Amino acid sequence: MPEPVKDEALQLLLARADDRRPVLEEGLPADSTRDAPRPAPLPRRAEGMTLERPDASPNDLASQRWGVIAPLGTTGDAMLRAIEPLLQHREQEQGAPVMRYRVPPGMDANAAVRWRESVHRAEDVPEEERPRYLLLLGDLPDVSIELQHVLAHGAFVGRLHVGLPDGAPDLAGYTSYAEKVVVAEKRGAPPEAPDMLLYTARDGTTATTSGHQLLVEPCRQVMETRWKQKRPALKVQEVPYDYADADALLEAAADARSAVMLTVAHGLGRPSKGWASPEEQRAMQGALTLGGGPPLTGALMRDTPFLPGGMWFSVACFGAATPPDSAFHAWLAQIAAAGGFAGRPASVLHSLPREGERPFVAALPQALLANPRGPLGIIGHSDLAWTLGFLDSEDMTRSRASRVLSALQVLSNGSRAGVALDSLMSAYRGVNDALLAGYRARQDAQVYGVPDPVDPKRQGYQWMLRNDLRGYVLLGDPAARLSGQQP
Repeated sequence: MPEPVKDEALQLLLARADDRRPVLEEGLPADSTRDAPRPAPLPRRAEGMTLERPDASPNDLASQRWGVIAPLGTTGDAMLRAIEPLLQHREQEQGAPVMRYRVPPGMDANAAVRWRESVHRAEDVPEEERPRYLLLLGDLPDVSIELQHVLAHGAFVGRLHVGLPDGAPDLAGYTSYAEKVVVAEKRGAPPEAPDMLLYTARDGTTATTSGHQLLVEPCRQVMETRWKQKRPALKVQEVPYDYADADALLEAAADARSAVMLTVAHGLGRPSKGWASPEEQRAMQGALTLGGGPPLTGALMRDTPFLPGGMWFSVACFGAATPPDSAFHAWLAQIAAAGGFAGRPASVLHSLPREGERPFVAALPQALLANPRGPLGIIGHSDLAWTLGFLDSEDMTRSRASRVLSALQVLSNGSRAGVALDSLMSAYRGVNDALLAGYRARQDAQVYGVPDPVDPKRQGYQWMLRNDLRGYVLLGDPAARLSGQQP
């Protein structure tokens, strides 16, 4: 039985691609967050929740509506044609035409806010016709991650991209996903008691040990006790871990039908000598290392049965995407330059995007979404994933697994994937509001010449938690939900 996690070091779920060792073997001390830079402000409280049709059920597509956002140009035209089966299906489901929006590439946060206010929330569009479910098409340069983050605070947002090795869209993969969703939803209502799969790559590192003890185990206990009281048929399976290979995980995920799965593992980052090419980086960064065997990569999972008709919540660095820049870059550069901290923070910078590099959706979820026998939706991280996302910001030895558990419960109840992500984003909005209130209190103290009321350590934790939670995104149709049981 491993020792309980007792220290308050900041642990990162990122490993080097060559030797599979954690980039931060010892983590970073909690004090390293004391002088974290303030997040850049956005106009009009862009990160506050704005409900559309708050009196309607969030799962009712006829009331909430569904739309699609594609990049401008011929590539966007081709993407829309590729998902035509899904477009027709959603039009029939909601009884109204699908809104098709087109956006330019590379929108920054301010441009995203302006687009949301002037186009998606245009005054001349009746509120009941504004789609709250929005599917973004394309890789991160095509439809920016900043637009995805901004829209997620007033809509249910997901992204679909399947690419070729050179980064161009694989239109056959788009069509495969669209057809998979349509077929799954025509099987009928989601199961009343789906399988719940829990897996930790228990490789002996502090980060995954923390993930197992303070996220996976608390989730399992709640499922086995409280959830099963209401749904006795619910099956909860903790997948055994083997350092030598991933056979147990692959077998459990292949056998599952319309299941919800939570995994904790290190995502692959830059090898010691760097990536051999941009193509290798796109193929490998964010793949999951599970121990001594081969990692879970997109190439491996394109044709491997894995969670068919199900939903996957993956906790790992870059597990969903690698952004154009990291929310943690300035802070890590600052503490690396200051020196004096254990954990070699400078080594983390090597895996972060560099100026001019192409951001991208990770290859592993791309492959699984295109896989006809893969999941319908994947919630994963689009930046560095820290264990603080499921810990108490007052005491990092205590679990706050409820943040993730709420999303798993929404999925298991048969709600749509976008609603599940929003349950996690509600935790983000809470800590974001608390963080901004602290900054205001410090500014007021300076103006009025009174003592600073804010504990810098607590504020540093809030800053970390805010950025960690904000990095989770949904890949796949936000209106997708667990499919009816396969025949």
